[in-house]
Amino acid sequence: MEIKQVKLVYFSPTGTTQKVLQAMAKGMGVDDVRNINLTLPDGAKQNVEPFADELVILGVPVYGGRVPATAIERLKKLQGNGSLCVPVVLYGNREFEDSLLELKNLAAELGFKPVAGAAFIGEHSFATEALPVANGRPDDQDLKKAREFGAKVMEKVTGLASAADLADPEIPGRFPYEGGPKALDASPITNPEACILCGTCASVCPTSAITVEDSVETKVELCIRCTACVKNCPTGARVWQNEMLGKIATWLSENCAARKEPEFFGVSA
Repeated sequence: MEIKQVKLVYFSPTGTTQKVLQAMAKGMGVDDVRNINLTLPDGAKQNVEPFADELVILGVPVYGGRVPATAIERLKKLQGNGSLCVPVVLYGNREFEDSLLELKNLAAELGFKPVAGAAFIGEHSFATEALPVANGRPDDQDLKKAREFGAKVMEKVTGLASAADLADPEIPGRFPYEGGPKALDASPITNPEACILCGTCASVCPTSAITVEDSVETKVELCIRCTACVKNCPTGARVWQNEMLGKIATWLSENCAARKEPEFFGVSA
């Protein structure tokens, strides 16, 4: 099969998933690469045309071992129409658990034909300098592996006579799916002494949970704890002050320090 266009479809609040998908596309060696960013509210509202003959890479972060509910809601607008796709998840160096299987099955439900899958590592949403959890990842080594994975996927696809020859890739995971983010009535808070009311936090929030006028207000019920506002705040004014999340971050830093490597499924080693 010949692939002339690659489309990257992603939900990536802190930009790590997006970075991995773009590296994969470089490894595929296709000139025509298009991005469909479903992260922000405006992106979620965009009209995505039904797919046809392109190769689609679907990318999401992992929250509690699962695909984020917000990402599922936005991906469900897609119409695969038999297009080949590659589901990719990015997790914070703990475990990706059922998330990749969940994304693969969702892709199939949407009419895509999964070719292969991958799980990559990115800096955990709750990571800080004091409590590191895969800080700085994906790093150069990860992105090199992403390019290599992209090349392997393209090699597999170009070796097919047609999509009908494609075998369903085996993806680890359990069904019914388990895990998911823990219910917690919490969101980052703003330190008024450090805040300059620049509006960056509101501009990067995937769910429009933040408004900035004379002060910064957060609708806790809309917060998905992606921490995009914390990691993008130019003055460090957005911070977590939640005892439970503090304990989780400490546990992650103490128990998930050993470096994990990306895993590929459905392509040759």
